[in-house]
Amino acid sequence: MKSVDTSLYPKNKTTYSPPSQGGAGGESAYIETHIDPEPEYLYRLWRATNIHLLHGRMASGHLQGRLLKMLVQMIRPKNILEVGTFSGYSAICMAEGLEEGGMVYTFEINDEQEDFTRPWIEGSAVADKIRFIIGDAITEAPHLGIEFDMAFIDGNKRTYVETYEAVLPILRPGGFILADNTLWDGHVTDPAYAHDQQTQGIVKFNDNVAHDQRVEKVILPLRDGLTIIRKKET
Repeated sequence: MKSVDTSLYPKNKTTYSPPSQGGAGGESAYIETHIDPEPEYLYRLWRATNIHLLHGRMASGHLQGRLLKMLVQMIRPKNILEVGTFSGYSAICMAEGLEEGGMVYTFEINDEQEDFTRPWIEGSAVADKIRFIIGDAITEAPHLGIEFDMAFIDGNKRTYVETYEAVLPILRPGGFILADNTLWDGHVTDPAYAHDQQTQGIVKFNDNVAHDQRVEKVILPLRDGLTIIRKKET
């Protein structure tokens, strides 16, 4: 297994104020200086992700990462399912918010991602709260035999509907699904992307959730769009 560049690891677990991930000024910089600081380990992971991986901006980053942690603290789930690990940033953030005995089960379908991601997860302070699985969550998660309290969908945009339909039955009544990228840089309302498969996968997902009477839902215009979905109890 390849190792990551150890120079990108932190020397300790303290927090500090890294450069803004949203640009040098404006609202992003303002927000990031008025919320909890990004832990140094996560900043180094974010930096390594952008240096070593294609599409590094897919990592959750400072603002969304702090939100994920807080939502976990609010919902207080025992078991979290994540679809789409990527570099492990969001899994670590959610694990930070877990109470004792909680676990994040995170699936990454791209086996080439493992050499980068596994060392970062295993090197984190919350490694014992994360189970990193290489495989297809749509087919494999239902066979874990676990009822989840929360799920974070951030995988293949073309199969968001299929992922949603696989996750909902194994989510407890009253549980929450968070779906990332549901505004897709505004492409969901742009006719120029009417034939783009990723955009249309998200459009189909948004329409499906909007009309699904099994759940309550709201879209937040955070970063690329974050949909919060609650499974009704009856």
